[in-house]
Amino acid sequence: MRPYDPLYLAFLYEFNVNRDYYECHEVMETLWLEEGRKPFYQGLLQIAVGLYHHLNANVSGAVKLMESGIAKLQGYPDRLLGIDVALLLRDAEAYLGKLRNNGVRPFEPYPLEIRIVDEDLAERVRQIQGERESG
Repeated sequence: MRPYDPLYLAFLYEFNVNRDYYECHEVMETLWLEEGRKPFYQGLLQIAVGLYHHLNANVSGAVKLMESGIAKLQGYPDRLLGIDVALLLRDAEAYLGKLRNNGVRPFEPYPLEIRIVDEDLAERVRQIQGERESG
């Protein structure tokens, strides 16, 4: 069983299940600071905050954060820390394209999904979900 930081698990739960992008920011910022400000974590954080800004009608803020998050994740392996980074990048880039055209073609915010490719990681996120739903 691969050791994943509990904050990383919480981030994935908030992003994929709870869709609370503000809480994603809180959790990932703590991990980012604890882990020496790694650009990978910052990229994940910025994509979540970009979604949060769009949910709150701050399109220019959403564009800036999405651009920055995408830039930070580029160059990493397609799969890292149990997630499909390549798919997240494609989805975030598509979302960013829509944000850039929002003045002409407004769209409602929608969630992105971070595809978990490590079954152990997926199970641990499901455990968090079960604990939160039963507690």
